[in-house]
Amino acid sequence: MAGVNKRTTLQIWGDVIFAIFLREIKSKFNDKLGVSWAVIQPVSFIFILSFIRGRLDGGDTHTMPSFVFIVYGMLIMQTFLNTMRASAGSIKRNKPLFAFRQVQPIASTVAIVGFEFLVKVCVIAVIVLAMYFLGIEIYIHDPLGFIVIYLTIWLLAVSVGILFALLAAFIPEVDKAREMMQRPLLFISGTFFSLQDLPRESWGYFDWNPILHAIELSRQAAYPTFGAVGVSQLYLNIVTLVFTFLALSSYRVYWKQSISR
Repeated sequence: MAGVNKRTTLQIWGDVIFAIFLREIKSKFNDKLGVSWAVIQPVSFIFILSFIRGRLDGGDTHTMPSFVFIVYGMLIMQTFLNTMRASAGSIKRNKPLFAFRQVQPIASTVAIVGFEFLVKVCVIAVIVLAMYFLGIEIYIHDPLGFIVIYLTIWLLAVSVGILFALLAAFIPEVDKAREMMQRPLLFISGTFFSLQDLPRESWGYFDWNPILHAIELSRQAAYPTFGAVGVSQLYLNIVTLVFTFLALSSYRVYWKQSISR
């Protein structure tokens, strides 16, 4: 008589995440350009804006090539916005699947933001290859520091997205408010400028923003001569920990109500 293989809770959870991950990939391939568009679109956007800034400014920006200066800003900014958007829509996107007892909202979130993370890794790889073939200097003084900063801002985006996803389950209009809030972030997060370009008296209007800290610190990790001022890795870490705690706590309390509405 054949025995029944019993899976542990962790194995079931892993299988669910993998299944949703494959479902996400398949949904992307349904488009004409498929997953490639998820890489081409951000790469082209980053290169166009970086090229324009490089042509207008020319030379270096605070000891960094102007093109590279913008690339770091756009990369961190797009990672935050796209990851937060994916995380915020993860519960609503796969809501029909929650009828199955094994599928929980957090599994959907992990699968979707995991896919988004892999896309961003591909974006970074394409940018590095493009810079190499264009003869643009590729230099990172502290690669480990950059990786830590990048993962920190990614985790912050996931946490903020989970909070928005839970809120949207009770108040659908939250999605519209989130879209409106995202638009000015591109211009107040140091994507096109550095705190060094602004009077010290005005720093208080900008340095509350953890994205600005991540962008400036990533530039500092690449070029130690950049001389980032007014930003702190500790502040970025604390903000990320606070939002991660709030996201996980809120999920623990409200996840059942969020899928029943």
